[in-house]
Amino acid sequence: MGDLPRVRITPARPFLHSGEDFAGPYQILRSKGRGCNTTKAYIAIFVCMSTKAKHLELVGDLTSEAFIGAFRRFVARRGRCAHLWSDQGRNFVGANKELVAAWADAKMKFEGHISEMLALDGTQWHFIPAYSPHMGGLWEAGVKSMKYHMKRILTCNLTYEEMTTLLCQIEACLNSRPLSPIDDSDTDNILPLTPGHFLIGEAPINVPHSDLKNIPVSHLSR
Repeated sequence: MGDLPRVRITPARPFLHSGEDFAGPYQILRSKGRGCNTTKAYIAIFVCMSTKAKHLELVGDLTSEAFIGAFRRFVARRGRCAHLWSDQGRNFVGANKELVAAWADAKMKFEGHISEMLALDGTQWHFIPAYSPHMGGLWEAGVKSMKYHMKRILTCNLTYEEMTTLLCQIEACLNSRPLSPIDDSDTDNILPLTPGHFLIGEAPINVPHSDLKNIPVSHLSR
């Protein structure tokens, strides 16, 4: 096995160095009620290279514009991303070209110190070689973990708002998983380190939800 990349073992702020991938498609209801049409939607997953924290965004299609919108929402809530790794999907390559053009246009409009700051705040995009998914194992594993929960929860088509809520709950669950082995000898003081400790200082999920597995689905509300 080869050595891990430098960004995987170098301490850094969460999501300063991230990997990105898409999952889907999933069918989303256009509106509530019976007989409503569905449309395709995709999930963009961002994985922090140093803390393995995950961020999920619902995306309407696979265009570069839709991904840039998801990337802007990601940066607005998680902070600047200095380096982003992904495969060579067409939407990623197109988004990279548009972001580079946007930064170049911003540099032309401002001069002096502001121009230098904008240049430093740009995100450098890295693409793994084509047909080499094993080189993106970190975010591929994140997609697998996300789908593990999605397959056990989705029993019907959801609206855009319901799917967004579900993704936030799955994100909290993924960011509450232990990063280190738990010592079974001391069960009274178990406090595993989780990605949530790097984000908010504690695991996002501390209180378990009520157990509903023995309740018939027909007795539960949507």
